[in-house]
Amino acid sequence: MNFEHVFDQLELTTDPFAVCELRGECDLGLGQDANATLHYILAGEGAILIRGEPAIEVSPGSLVLIPALQSHALRSFGRPGEPVPKCDPAELKLRHVLEVSRDGGDDNQVIALCARVRVGLRGAEDVIDLIRSPIVERIDPDNPLRPVLNMILQELSRPTTGSRAMIRSLLTQCMIELLRRRVVHDDEGLRWMAALRDPSVWEALRALLDAPGDAHTVESLAARVGMSRSTFAQRFAAAYGSGPIELLRDLRLHRAARLLRDGDLPVKTIAHSVGFSSRTAFSRLFEQRTGQSPIQYRQQQISQRQIL
Repeated sequence: MNFEHVFDQLELTTDPFAVCELRGECDLGLGQDANATLHYILAGEGAILIRGEPAIEVSPGSLVLIPALQSHALRSFGRPGEPVPKCDPAELKLRHVLEVSRDGGDDNQVIALCARVRVGLRGAEDVIDLIRSPIVERIDPDNPLRPVLNMILQELSRPTTGSRAMIRSLLTQCMIELLRRRVVHDDEGLRWMAALRDPSVWEALRALLDAPGDAHTVESLAARVGMSRSTFAQRFAAAYGSGPIELLRDLRLHRAARLLRDGDLPVKTIAHSVGFSSRTAFSRLFEQRTGQSPIQYRQQQISQRQIL
C-alpha cells in the first residue's frame, strides 16, 4: 500500500525537552506526558518500563515512541559500554535528569534524549494521538540513520549556535524513519494511516481531531459522511481498529491533559470544554486512565516544569 501522499502531508515536529542520564543500576520515573514522547537511546543498555505493558529493552539507537498519558520509567542495567562524549544539556536549555546509584560510574551509564512529538495532517492537529500502543524501532549499524546518533551526541557534547534546532531536525528524521518502517511492516499501531485512504473515514477522523469537545455520536458522524449508522461503524472499525466513540474518549482525555498541563482553568471548565457533561464523570475517567486525579496530574506537571 502506497503511503507516500500521507508522508508528504504530515506536519511533524519534535520538541527536545530533556537529556536523561542514569549511572549504574537504577530506575528513573518519567511520569506521563500530555503529548506523545519519543525516547532516543544514545548510550548504554536498559529498558523502558510502561504500566500495563511488557518491558522494552533498549540500547544505543533504540527509538521508542510512548503514546500520550502512558506512565513510564527508564531503567539502566548498569552494564559497561563504549565511552561517550560528556553531554552539556544545560547549554541547550534541556533539563538534565541525573540518577546515580551506589555503584555508579561513567563507564556504565544510560543516556537518552527525550522529546515531545506533534503530528498534524491536512490541517488537523494531534494526529499522533491516534497511536495508542508504544512503537519501537532499533536502528542497526547498517541503517542510514545510524550516523544521526553520532551527530546528536556531537551537538550535545559541543553545543554551539543552532545546536538545539539541529537536534530537533535530527530527531524529526528519526521520527519519520520510525513511522515509515512500521508502515512497511504493517504495524497494527498505525492502522489509522490506512484509514486516511478512505475519504469518508478520514472526514470523520478529522471531525473528532478538530473538535473532540463537540457532541459527536455514531449517528452524527455517519450523517456527516453520508452513510448509514451500521455501514459507517463497520468501515470505521475496519480502518481504525476500534469504534469512533472509544477514540473520541481518548482524544478528549488527551486534550484535557494538555489544558491541565499548560493553564490554570478550573477542572470543571476543562471537563465541559472537552465534551464531558460533568466534572465527576471526567475526573473518574481521567483517574482510571492515568492513575491520578486531574488535580494531582496538574500538580505533578507543575513540579516537573520547575525543574526545567
